[in-house]
Amino acid sequence: MMKQTTEARHGWAAWLASAFIALLLAACASPQKAPPAQVDLPSWNDGPSRTAIVDFVHAVTQPGSPDFVANEERIAVFDNDGTLWSEQPLYFEMLFALDRVKEMAPAHPDWAKRQPFKAVIDGDKAALAKSGEQGLLKIMGATHTGMTVDDFTQSVTQWKATARHPRFNQPYTSMTFLPMRELLDYLRAHGFKTYIVSGGETEFMRPWAQAAYGVPPEQVIGSGFTTTFEMRGGKPVLWRHDKLEFNDDGAGKPVAIQRYIGRRPLLAFGNSDGDLQMLQWTTAGEGKRFAGIVHHTDAQREWAYDRDSSVGKLDRALDEAQRSGWTVVDMKTEWNRIYAFEKP
Repeated sequence: MMKQTTEARHGWAAWLASAFIALLLAACASPQKAPPAQVDLPSWNDGPSRTAIVDFVHAVTQPGSPDFVANEERIAVFDNDGTLWSEQPLYFEMLFALDRVKEMAPAHPDWAKRQPFKAVIDGDKAALAKSGEQGLLKIMGATHTGMTVDDFTQSVTQWKATARHPRFNQPYTSMTFLPMRELLDYLRAHGFKTYIVSGGETEFMRPWAQAAYGVPPEQVIGSGFTTTFEMRGGKPVLWRHDKLEFNDDGAGKPVAIQRYIGRRPLLAFGNSDGDLQMLQWTTAGEGKRFAGIVHHTDAQREWAYDRDSSVGKLDRALDEAQRSGWTVVDMKTEWNRIYAFEKP
C-alpha cells in the first residue's frame, strides 16, 4: 500500500512537472502582449496642441533635460470662464446672480419698481442690457454682499445643486471641459501645482472648484469684495461688503499671481483678451514656458466666437498668440469630446 502511495505521489509530481514545463514552453512560444500604455490626454486628438503640451511637459520634467525645472517651480495657472468651463450665453456667475435676484425678491418688494432689479424679475432683457455695467454691478453687489462668507457660500452651493444650463439642461458644474480637466490631472501627475486665476469672484468659485477640477480653495484666485472680521450676535463672522476690493482681470492677473503665488508661472492657459497679460507675464520668464489659448470654434457641440463676442472676446490675445507662437487650441478639430456628459 505504501509502495502504491509513493508511486502515486511520484506520478503526480511528474505530471505537475510536465505541466509546468508545458506552460513555460507555451509562454515562450506565445508571449503575452503587454497591456496598452495609458494614453495621455485621451479627449485630445493627435494634433499640434496635444503634441506641444506633451513635449513641453516632457522637456521640463525629465531629469537631465536642458529644460528641466524643479518641482517647486512647476506652477500652472488657468483662467476659469471659457477656459475650464463654458461661458455662454452669459458668464455663469452672472446667471447665478440673476437667479438670486428672483429668489431674494420677496424680501425686497421695492425691487419690483427699481431698476435693474425690475428688469430681472420681469425677464426684460432689453431693459437689463440698457442698465449697462453699473446695473450689473448693482446686481452683483445685492446678491454677493451684505452677508457673511458662510451664507454666501451656502447660496452658491444650493444654486450649484439645483440650477441647470438653459441650452444643455445640465448642472453648471457639468459644463466643465473634459480635455482641460484631463490636462489639470496630467500636469499634477508631473509635479505641477495648478491654480485658477480668474476674473470671477473668489468666493463664488471656491465651493465647487475642488470637486470640479481638483483645485483646492487655497489655489483659487479671483476678484473679491471687501471683507471684514466682525462680531455679530456675539459670534465672529467674516462680513462681505458692497465694495470691489480687487479686479482679477487683464493686468490684474499678473499682480494677483505675484501677490498670492509669488512665483512666475511655467504654464498659463486662457481664452480671451482678459488673459492676455497673464500669458505675456508667464512667457516673459527665463527658460522654457508655455502659453495656451482655448479657441471656441465648435458651434455645434459648444459655441463659436472670438473677435466680436460680448462674452469672452478673443482679439488682441489671438493676434499676440500668432506673433509669439503660443499654442491655440482649435476646440472643433482638436477635442474629440468637450463635456463628460457628451457621448464618445
